[in-house]
Amino acid sequence: MATQSPFSFLNGLVERAVQVVQPPSWLVHETQQRAVLFLNHVLMQEREAMERLMRQKGRVARVQWRNFNMALVVTPAGLLNVAAEGATPDLQLEIMDSNPLALAQVALRGDKPSLRIEGDVQLAADINWLVDNVQWDVEEDMARIMGDVPAHTLANIGRTVAAAVRQFVGGRMGQADGKPASDADRLPQ
Repeated sequence: MATQSPFSFLNGLVERAVQVVQPPSWLVHETQQRAVLFLNHVLMQEREAMERLMRQKGRVARVQWRNFNMALVVTPAGLLNVAAEGATPDLQLEIMDSNPLALAQVALRGDKPSLRIEGDVQLAADINWLVDNVQWDVEEDMARIMGDVPAHTLANIGRTVAAAVRQFVGGRMGQADGKPASDADRLPQ
């Protein structure tokens, strides 16, 4: 007899919550503004990324997952801004996986989600390059605030915790799919 994972209940709960919950427009706007600030912070640490985006100035990319979407316009400085309401996107990226837990699992593995892509090929290629080559250096940012040694220590702890979470989630999601967890998926005792 197959045992059902307790994560299947959680999956159903998250699924229903995402369908029902509609955040207020002010919260959506503020969240999008904070996301743009974060993305620009990361982009400003990589000169080549900004140069690639400068070539795409004025172009609009729209990302959608379920009923959540965000349209970004490329600025002349090679950064991003929230596009004007009703702006026609040059590129549309739709995340195909509707299951939030499966999407989280893909992210924890470091994989890209499956996408439906429509629009400008060069803009899509440049965004793909950004995704593949630009990374946030968390340790560097923490070092600016607290110094090198504490930042390095916290970053090591974070990497250890992230690896443990990846193993745990990977093993549990595999069990929820009916696949037995392998020894590599189990955390050390």
